[in-house]
Amino acid sequence: LMTELLGVLSEEWAIRALIASSLVGIMCGVVGSFMVLRNMSLIGDALSHAILPGIFVAFVFLGYSSTGFFVGTLVAALLSAVLMTWLQEKINTKNDAIMGIIFTVMFSLGVIGISYLNNQQGVHLDLQDFLFGTVLGVNNADIVITMIITVFIILSIILFYRYLFITTFQPVIAETMGISVKTMHYFLMLLLSFAIVSALRTVGIILVVAMLITPSATALLLTDKLKKVIVLSGFIGLFSAVSGLLLAIIYDTTPGPAMCVVVTICYFIAVFFSPTKGLLPRRFRKWRLSKQIQKEDIIKHLTKHSSIGNKDIATVGSKLDISSSKMKSHLKSLMKSSHITQTSGDYQLTTSGAKWGQDLIRAHRLWETFLVDKVGLKGDEIHEDAEKYEHLLDMDFLDQLDAKLGYPTTDPHGSPIPTRTTSDKEVMTRLEIGARGRIAHDQQDAQIESKLWELSLSPGSVVNLQHKTDEHLVIKHGESTLDIPLDFAELIRIDRINTY
Repeated sequence: LMTELLGVLSEEWAIRALIASSLVGIMCGVVGSFMVLRNMSLIGDALSHAILPGIFVAFVFLGYSSTGFFVGTLVAALLSAVLMTWLQEKINTKNDAIMGIIFTVMFSLGVIGISYLNNQQGVHLDLQDFLFGTVLGVNNADIVITMIITVFIILSIILFYRYLFITTFQPVIAETMGISVKTMHYFLMLLLSFAIVSALRTVGIILVVAMLITPSATALLLTDKLKKVIVLSGFIGLFSAVSGLLLAIIYDTTPGPAMCVVVTICYFIAVFFSPTKGLLPRRFRKWRLSKQIQKEDIIKHLTKHSSIGNKDIATVGSKLDISSSKMKSHLKSLMKSSHITQTSGDYQLTTSGAKWGQDLIRAHRLWETFLVDKVGLKGDEIHEDAEKYEHLLDMDFLDQLDAKLGYPTTDPHGSPIPTRTTSDKEVMTRLEIGARGRIAHDQQDAQIESKLWELSLSPGSVVNLQHKTDEHLVIKHGESTLDIPLDFAELIRIDRINTY
C-alpha cells in the first residue's frame, strides 16, 4: 500500500493537489482563528455560498479560466461582505437573518446562472466541482494564485497583529486609541474572502466553512494564547488537508469531504483529551479534587478531635460521608505524606498536618465572617457554603479576604479565627509603629509589583512604619518618606524583620 501511495504521489497532478491542499489548510486555519474569536463563523459560511454568482459571470466574460474564476468569485465575496455589513448597520434586522437572506439569494442566483449555461449547447460547468471541490484537478495557475494569497494573508496578520488583537478583544479601547474597528473588520472580511476563494477548488464552497472554523475551534481547546491559537490552527488545517487528501487517494473517495472528516476527528480528540478543557482531564481533575477534599475533611476532623482510633474509622467515615475503604486509603496516603502519624493504633496530626488543619479552619471561619459581614446572610445560613468553599480558597485569596475584613479574631459564632500558619509573610498594614519589614519577592500580582516600582520599592527594600491612620500608612524607605493608601498597603506582602 505504501509503495502504491508513493507511486501516486510522484505523479504531477498529485504533487499539485498536495501543494494546494497544504496552502489552503494553513490559510483557512490562520484566518479562521479571528472568525471564531469574533463570533463571525456564520459569515464565513455565508460568503462561501455567496461567491457562486461570480463563477457564472466570470465564465460568461472570460470562459473557463482559473484567473477569471478567481476574480469573479472574489468580487462576489467582497460585494456580499459589504452588503451584509451595510445592512447590519442600517437595517433593524438580526445579523444572522441578514446573512441567511444574502447567502441564500446569492447561492440561488449562482445555481440558476450555472444551470442556464449548462443548457446551452457546448457548455458544461459541473456544479458539483464548485460545491465540493476538485483538488485533484488543480493546475499550475491555481497553485500560483493560492500561494500568493497564502503569503499575503500570513504577512497581513503578522503586520497588523496588534490591531487585529485589540479590535478583537477590546474594541472600545481600540476606538479610544484611534484604531478604526470598522476598517479592521472590513480588512478581515477581505482576508476571509481571499481564503474562501482560494479554497474553492480544494474543498468547495459547501465545505470550506469546516476548514475555517474547526481548526480554530480545536486550537482554542488547547490554548488561550492568541499567537499559539493562530499557529496551532494553521498546523491543524495543514495536517487535516494533507491527511484528508492522502485518505481520499487511498480509499478512492472525494478529497474535500475527507479533509472535513479528518479535521472534525481532530476536534473531537481535543474535546476528549485537551489537557485543560478536555472532558476526560476535567473528569480526572474533578475526581482528584473530590479525593483531596475528603483528605482535608479528615485533617479538619483530626484538628478538632485530636485523634482517630482504628475502631472509630467507620464512624468518622460515616460522619464525613466517606466509605471505610476510602478512609483507610486516605489515612495511609496522609501518613505517607507525613501529615499524620499512628501511635498505639491512633491516628494523630504531625506538625505539618496541624498547620494544614489550622489553615482549613481559618478558611472556613473567614468565609463565614465574609458572608455575614459583607453579604448580609444570617449565621444559620452560612455553614454549608463555608464547608464547600474552605477547600477552594487559596492562601492569596484568604490573605486579601482577611485584610478586607479588618483581620477579625472571631467568626460570627464566636469561634476564634486562626492566624495564617503556612508562611511567615504578612501584609504591610500588620506592622506596628516603628516596626520594620522587607518587601517580599512574591507579590500577589504584577499590578502590585508595578505600583511598588513606581514608588521606588523593589523586592527586598526595607521599610519602617512611621505613622498609621484610617486611610494611609506613612513609611520610611532609606531617606524617603512615603504615603501609602491603606487599601493598597493591605495588598503589599512583606517579610517582617524581627529585632532582639
